[in-house]
Amino acid sequence: MTNACGVDFGTSNSTVGWSRPGQPALLALEDGKATLPSAVFFNAEEDETSFGRAALADYLAGYEGRLMRSLKSLLGTSLIEGQTEVLGRALPFRMLLSQFIAELKRRAESTAQRSFDRAVFGRPVHFIDDDANADQLAENTLREIALAAGYREVAFQYEPIAAAFDYESHIDREELVLIADIGGGTSDFSLIRLGPKRAGRPARRDDILANGGVHIGGTDFDKYLSLSCVMPLLGLGSRLKSNNEVPSSYYFNLATWHTINLAYTQRAERELQDIHRDAIERDKLGRLLHLIRERAGHWLALRAEEGKIAVSDTGAAELMLDRLSPPQTLSLDREQFDAAVDHLTIAVEKTVRELMRDAGIAPGSVDTVFFTGGSSGVPLLRERIAATVPQARKVEGDRFGSIGAGLALGSARKFG
Repeated sequence: MTNACGVDFGTSNSTVGWSRPGQPALLALEDGKATLPSAVFFNAEEDETSFGRAALADYLAGYEGRLMRSLKSLLGTSLIEGQTEVLGRALPFRMLLSQFIAELKRRAESTAQRSFDRAVFGRPVHFIDDDANADQLAENTLREIALAAGYREVAFQYEPIAAAFDYESHIDREELVLIADIGGGTSDFSLIRLGPKRAGRPARRDDILANGGVHIGGTDFDKYLSLSCVMPLLGLGSRLKSNNEVPSSYYFNLATWHTINLAYTQRAERELQDIHRDAIERDKLGRLLHLIRERAGHWLALRAEEGKIAVSDTGAAELMLDRLSPPQTLSLDREQFDAAVDHLTIAVEKTVRELMRDAGIAPGSVDTVFFTGGSSGVPLLRERIAATVPQARKVEGDRFGSIGAGLALGSARKFG
C-alpha cells in the first residue's frame, strides 16, 4: 500500500484519504469522524492548543483565548505574510497554517499506522479570481506550508476533478458530468467525461472539457445571512444623530471569519464608544459593544452558520442569541435566506453558464450534475445550478468526503 495520501485542506472542514483496496478511503481524524473542522483554538487559561471540534468546543465553553477559523481564505492574500497575536506572542499566519496541516498529517498517520511523506493536495480552480499571479502564488505558498509541515513531496489536483474521480469509481457506464463542488470558500466546476473504460487511462486531459470557479462559498452565505438578518440587531443600517449611517466596516469584520479578530482591537472599541454616544438607537450599539467586549464574534458567526444549515435543511430556523445583552431570538425562513444570498447565487450561475459556453457543450448534452461540498445543500444555489443543465439527472455526492476520496485515488495513481 502506498505511503502517499490525499489531503483536502478545506476552508471549513478538512479530510485525509488513503487508497486501500476494499476499504474506505477517508481516515478518521477526530472522535472516529473523517472530517476535522479547520479551526484552531489557543487556550490562554491552560496554555494549550486544540483543533477541530475540540477547538470550537473550548471556545464555546468560554475559555479565554483565541479562535482561528477559515484559515485557507488567507492563501493568495497579503494577509498570509502577516501575523497575529496569540497568547501574547506574535504568530505568523504561515506558521499557523503549517501547524494545522501538520496536525492533519499526524492524525492521519496515527489512524493509518504508517507515515505519509507524499501527498496530493486539493486546490480550488481559482484561489483568487481574475489574478493568475496571485493564484499561482497561493498554490506555491500552500506547497511551502505543506513541506514545512513534514511532507517530502507535494502535488496538486483541482478539487472538482478529484470529486469526479470519486464519482467515476461508482458508475458502470460512460457519462458527461458537470461536477458542482460548493465548498466553504469557493464554488468550483468541471465538465468531464467519465466511465469505467476511461478510468484506467494514464492521461485524462482529453476527458476534461472545462474547469471554472468563483471565490464564493459557504462562508459567504454565512456572511450575507448575518449581514441581512443578524447584524441589524446590533445596529447595522441604523443612524447617528448627524443622520449618517453607523459605519458598516465593524459589521463586515464580524461577519467574515478571518477578520473577526479585527473587531477586538482597542482602537475599534474606542471608536465604537464614540459612535455609541452619537447613535439614535443606542440599545443596538450597546449590544454590539457588549458582544465585542465579550469576544463573542466567533460565537455569533457560528450561530449564523447554524441558521444557514437549518434553513437549508428544513426551510426555517429559530436562532437563540443568548449571549447578546439582552438575549434575543431570531426567526429565519427560506425567503429571508434567499434574499440575502441571491446575488451570490446569480454569480455562481453565471460561472456555470460561462463554463458550458467555453466548452462548446449544449446544456442538453450533460447527463449528470454531481453535487458535492459542504455548502452544496443551499437550496437556491442548487436550483440555479440545476437550471443550467435542465435535462441532467441530479446526483448527491458525499458532501464532505468526495474530494478527499478522489484525492486518495489521485495520490495512488501519481505516487504508486
